[in-house]
Amino acid sequence: MDALKFAKEIAELTKEKKGYNIKILDLRKLSGGIADLFVICSADSDRQVKAIADDVDEKLLERGIKCFHREGFETLNWVLMDYFDVVLHVFKHEARAYYNLEKLWGDAPVITVAEDK
Repeated sequence: MDALKFAKEIAELTKEKKGYNIKILDLRKLSGGIADLFVICSADSDRQVKAIADDVDEKLLERGIKCFHREGFETLNWVLMDYFDVVLHVFKHEARAYYNLEKLWGDAPVITVAEDK
């Protein structure tokens, strides 16, 4: 599957659990990129961070797509899920502001995913 298409599918899955401020960072043309694309979204609580991450994992597993590596389920401030070409980052909004991946990878083109109205 095309990495950008996969990233957009993951972004849509995060929206289903009310993830917001969803952005896709395209790292493909940057040297030192650890993945082709990042999907980044915010959540308001530990429970919502976990619900988003669990739902994405469950729905992708149903399609035979396994997460290679997962981190952050102990504290639920920032959950990272690595699908090789695409890495999902689910942040509580405070942690997202603190770590500011968008600034860290500021040279990467950004795709903003439209919010549901």
